Order: sequence, then C-alpha cells, then structure tokens
Amino acid sequence: MRRPTGRRLKRWAGQAMPTQEGMRENRFLRPFSDRILRSELWRFTQRSVPRGVALGLLAGFLVPVGQIFVAAFLALPVRANVPLAALVTFVTNPFTYAFWVVAANRIGGWILQVDATSGTGAIGNSVASPAWQWWSWFIEQAGVTAFGFAVIGIISAAIGYIVSALGWRWWVARKWNARRAARRLGKATNAD
Repeated sequence: MRRPTGRRLKRWAGQAMPTQEGMRENRFLRPFSDRILRSELWRFTQRSVPRGVALGLLAGFLVPVGQIFVAAFLALPVRANVPLAALVTFVTNPFTYAFWVVAANRIGGWILQVDATSGTGAIGNSVASPAWQWWSWFIEQAGVTAFGFAVIGIISAAIGYIVSALGWRWWVARKWNARRAARRLGKATNAD
C-alpha cells in the first residue's frame, strides 16, 4: 500500500508539469515547437531524466527570468527530458528566492574572500560621494551574489544528476524485484 504523501506529490507534479499542448500553444515556444515537442524529449528514460534534472537546476539558478524556456531550449541539444527540466526550475520560486539570494551572497563572498569590511574593493574610499560609495558597494555585492548563484547552479546540477541517476536505478531495481517476487509467488501457487 502506498503512502498518501506519494500520491499528493505525484498529483502535484502532474499538475505543475508542462504539457505538450501547453507548450505547443505558448507564443514564445511556437517557432520551436516542432523541435521541443519531439517524443523522445518527453519520455522518461535512464539518460533523459538525470539530464533534465541537471539542466533544470542549472537554469533555475543561473537564469533570473524565463527559466522554464531556457531549460526547455537547453534540453534540445542534449536530449534531456523537457517537462522534468521545466519542473525542476521551480526550486527557485518567489517563496524561496530570498533564501537563495542570501545563500548565493554568502557562498560567493566566502569563495571570493569578500566580507563587509572590504568596502568598495578596487575603487577604494577615495571617492567622497556617498551615493558613489553605495553604488560601488551594490555592484560589488551583485557580482558576489551572481558568482554565488553560478557556484550553486553548477554544484546543484552535478548533485541533481547523480542523485536522479541513482534514484532511477533504485526505482528500476525495485520494479524488477517486485516482478521477480510476483513470478516466484505465481510459481509457488501453481506448484500447490
């Protein structure tokens, strides 16, 4: 017997995942719909699922606007699963974006060794205008945050690829074991 949470997750994923009809009718994707709607890009296979997860995570963290479209376009040349790539981009959504910005800023600052006391960096404190100092601080922090997003995107894509590949293998092995057990049970009942 399956747990109710699994059913809810499956129902949510079915509702949130883009459909072929929805992508065909989208005005931005219409010029490319013949390539995006190829059937091999919509199948869940051992190779397309990890690729779709990795591309979705990469696009979700690196692209601030239009992540779904970027993930769908990136899925074309590498033959990744298009709906899964689009669905995984929701890891960065309006509810979690503030968390990711803070995390990206901290990670970027830690890697680049930038802290609050470093000030304006290369510009220095020689410029007397407070507006200019604020603007240079903002540019520095935006660069640190962008670098942090790039690091998070690359690392999460690699981890997502590995986890989804292992998860796919586990799921297939579980299905095969269930089939073997059903065959053994069928042979045992036929022998009686």
